[in-house]
Amino acid sequence: MSELRDSFGRSIDNVRISVTDRCNFRCSYCMPEEGMVWMKKGELLTFEEIEKLVEILARLGVSKVRLTGGEPLMRRDLHLLVSKVSGVQGIRDLALTTNGYFLKDQAQALVEAGVRRMTVSMDSLDPSTFAEMTRRDYFERVQEGLAVLRGLPVGPTKINVVLVKGVNEREIESFADLARREPYIVRFIEYMPIGAGDGWDYSKVVPTKDVVARIEQRFPKLDPVEYHGSQPADRYRFADGVGEIGFISSVSDPFCSHCNRIRITSDGRLRTCLFSLTEIDLKSMLRSGASDGEVAETIIAAVRNKER
Repeated sequence: MSELRDSFGRSIDNVRISVTDRCNFRCSYCMPEEGMVWMKKGELLTFEEIEKLVEILARLGVSKVRLTGGEPLMRRDLHLLVSKVSGVQGIRDLALTTNGYFLKDQAQALVEAGVRRMTVSMDSLDPSTFAEMTRRDYFERVQEGLAVLRGLPVGPTKINVVLVKGVNEREIESFADLARREPYIVRFIEYMPIGAGDGWDYSKVVPTKDVVARIEQRFPKLDPVEYHGSQPADRYRFADGVGEIGFISSVSDPFCSHCNRIRITSDGRLRTCLFSLTEIDLKSMLRSGASDGEVAETIIAAVRNKER
């Protein structure tokens, strides 16, 4: 039982840890094409500091860790961090989210070090649309990485697709077909506001209900496997048992009421929600010599105040 419970009764057992703010893509819904200013190396949590935070969190009941970025595989020798985190007592699931560019070279080392599941962001199956959305001509490179991943003892791999009306919505059926042909769980994510100035417009959102309707016009009916569970994605399988689809309905049907996760930014700040306006500086506590107990109490207090 997790010691991390908020005032609304939600139990926290899942942490997302950003290992870097850097990314080699410039996805149109995530960041501007130019002008990004990256953190200096000394501002980032060290591998040892991340390991220490995971140890503290594990003692509080956290059992699932997901490494993210930026693009996490841009952090040099990431497999060494994976090895540290996967060895922490109480951690039973270590996952990673990536844009896939570096998988071809790093996937095997990461899996051998302890990554159990991977999620690859891939918003289009068409090279030109992929390049339009990511502002990078890296489609083939990502495909090569996925091919390497398929040969490794990890999985099932999830493919995250951010749908933007007028850009890639025409590919809904193609992605559904991919989920039936290949060992991937395709997850459609509603286009959501990330931050000020990101150009978000509600008219560009493709609601989940519309996606379901389109898929069921061509393929067998979708049967729910997990709806409003502890994960952000509602899971469905096709009625004939071939293939799984997930929906993260961040705009039309938010999953806040059953959220079981917290986040740690690459510079060591605890956020109890992706959209939280409050951050707790855990890095400064670690570097000023705070005890594990003091850090734990700070985390417990922050979770207790987690937003509705």
